[in-house]
Amino acid sequence: MNPLPIKEVAWVPDEYVAKPIRGVVLVFHGLSNTDLRSEPGTDELEWLRAGGLVVYPYSGPWAWMNRQARAFIDDLVDSVYAFYHLDDSVPLITTGGSMGGFSSLLYTRYARRRPTACLALFPCCDLKYHFTERPDLPRTIHFAFRGYHEPWEQLFAEHSPVAQVQHMPDIPYLVIHGEADKTVSKAHHSDRFVAAMRRLGRKIEYVEVPGMGHGSMIPLSVLQQRVEFVKGFLH
Repeated sequence: MNPLPIKEVAWVPDEYVAKPIRGVVLVFHGLSNTDLRSEPGTDELEWLRAGGLVVYPYSGPWAWMNRQARAFIDDLVDSVYAFYHLDDSVPLITTGGSMGGFSSLLYTRYARRRPTACLALFPCCDLKYHFTERPDLPRTIHFAFRGYHEPWEQLFAEHSPVAQVQHMPDIPYLVIHGEADKTVSKAHHSDRFVAAMRRLGRKIEYVEVPGMGHGSMIPLSVLQQRVEFVKGFLH
């Protein structure tokens, strides 16, 4: 694998990170996000100050963590570890919200370098159900799997965290979902995924937030919890 030009394919605000680097924090964006980042958000700044190198991959707005996206993230992660001279003891933490939460979970399942922990905010967990959940979604999913020859049922299973629970690594997970989310149904996604993971004895913490929508009306305590979850692995 030839090293990727990290700063050309991802936003990596290494000027903010406290040295030594104590972990790599992948931040996956939501659906249709095409922003070119220029400064860290509140939670990212806390992670950076704790020694977490934030890496925000530019993997495309409609990728749905397909095979090409997973291969790209694998190569990006390896390039980051090589460029910053990080050894295998440095933790890798995946994070994201909505499609980013989906990506955080699904990448954790397939990652070449095993993540240490996974944070997923209001994630899609069942891509087959999500295909019918809103009228804007089918076009994005068709685009993500254009050129794939497998039947849709097989593609949905490959790309649905709820269908991959048997293969999810046994690491700590934090899933956060609002009970008032009308964009990604808590009942059809996180509730089912968490229940399936718990049946397998996985270490998964589930924060169900009354009144919280899809990234809106987020209580301060929930923001603090997700910040502290990641910081807990930056030893």
